[in-house]
Amino acid sequence: MGKILNYLWRFWLLLLAFFLTIFFGLPVYILSFSKKHYKYAYKFIRFWSYGMFYGMGLRHEVTKLSNQQLEKGKQYVIISNHTSIMDIMLTCILFPHHPICFVGKKELVKIPIFGTIYKRICVMVDRSSARSRADVYRRSAEKMEEGCSIVIFPEGGVPDDTSIILDEFKDGAFTLSSKHNSPIVIHTFVGLKEIFPFENSKGYPGKVKVFYNGILAPSDSPKDLKLSSFETIKKTLVKYS
Repeated sequence: MGKILNYLWRFWLLLLAFFLTIFFGLPVYILSFSKKHYKYAYKFIRFWSYGMFYGMGLRHEVTKLSNQQLEKGKQYVIISNHTSIMDIMLTCILFPHHPICFVGKKELVKIPIFGTIYKRICVMVDRSSARSRADVYRRSAEKMEEGCSIVIFPEGGVPDDTSIILDEFKDGAFTLSSKHNSPIVIHTFVGLKEIFPFENSKGYPGKVKVFYNGILAPSDSPKDLKLSSFETIKKTLVKYS
């Protein structure tokens, strides 16, 4: 019975995504033609994110582990652990005053309707292509010059082994921070792995715990940034999971 309810819940996700994408996707698509209008398009992206997140019966609670505050008009590299598709919606909800652009895999362009909008508002990367991976830095820098902060999930994906608390970090976010002297904003998401996993037969409505870990100053050493960020998120997960 539980699995049947889960599949019905996931079917509701498809319906919700279809109607919300149709409703909010059109203004995003139109506004995204002009780079200077992205800040307006981002408002509709956040409406879509709220609809998806709360429409699935999810809630979030933010705990601040740092008193550092984001500056308006400043661009950041934003990172967190990655365990659920809802990480995307939650990140948009958390940043009302800093329009964000995700670095995401190229395969998502194939999703009907969503893919058309996705390729306009994201930096896409073909992970099988070294040239595409290398070009991410240039395209991300262009987005930051346009006023966007860049979101990268440094694990590079969700590990198949669900027992892994935090997978090894890739270099991208930290190289970008070093190259462009951009601070790193760190959040840790606790609970989404259980509440909304990628496995369709599992999950339930509930509250996600969000821990704001603070801002990491840019450094000439991406390796040090990566190690510090990994230890910060891992420690938070171990303590609060």
